[in-house]
Amino acid sequence: MHPKDHWEQVYAARSTDRLGWYKPHLQTSLRWIEEIGLAMDDPIIDVGGGAATLVDDLLDEGYRAITVLDLSRAALSAVKARLGGKAERVTWLEGDIASVDLPAQRYALWHDRAVLHFLTAPEQQRAYREQLLKALKPDGHVIIGTFAPEAPPRCSGLPVQRYSLEQLQSALGREFALKRDHKELHVTPGGVEQMYLYCQFCRSD
Repeated sequence: MHPKDHWEQVYAARSTDRLGWYKPHLQTSLRWIEEIGLAMDDPIIDVGGGAATLVDDLLDEGYRAITVLDLSRAALSAVKARLGGKAERVTWLEGDIASVDLPAQRYALWHDRAVLHFLTAPEQQRAYREQLLKALKPDGHVIIGTFAPEAPPRCSGLPVQRYSLEQLQSALGREFALKRDHKELHVTPGGVEQMYLYCQFCRSD
């Protein structure tokens, strides 16, 4: 099955709050974004934002240049419906992070919780890095939450690539300087424990 078809089925089969990665608020991401000290009009992209609540909270905080990218049309439709009129203040991109056409050197912040670990093929991982290098500003920031080595080897019916801190640094490359890291246990709505590795990087090339 094509990945897009898989994710359309996942979002069609369950309500947002029953999906494995659902959290009412992404507190770690929100705290780190606040502490970076972005201006309210600095462009932010939430990669694989799906139906997550990060965009809701960023809008409530006053951020004005938010892009949400996801492979699933159903996911984007769900969050647009939830936001109502506020959805008009967001740029929506439907596409695969490995191939979608992103603007060059636009984003001050690249946020990704739970996308990178689904890219298990080396060519997908290389494409992700190339997209990051293309789209992030030279002094931009990166926040990634991905499965740690202790996490299960599969999620939502798909295999995942788990990352140690060293593996994640290697995957992103020398252009990104680690600012902080943190492990966080996520328990899915179904009771499955998933250990996440959160890292913040700054582009330094």
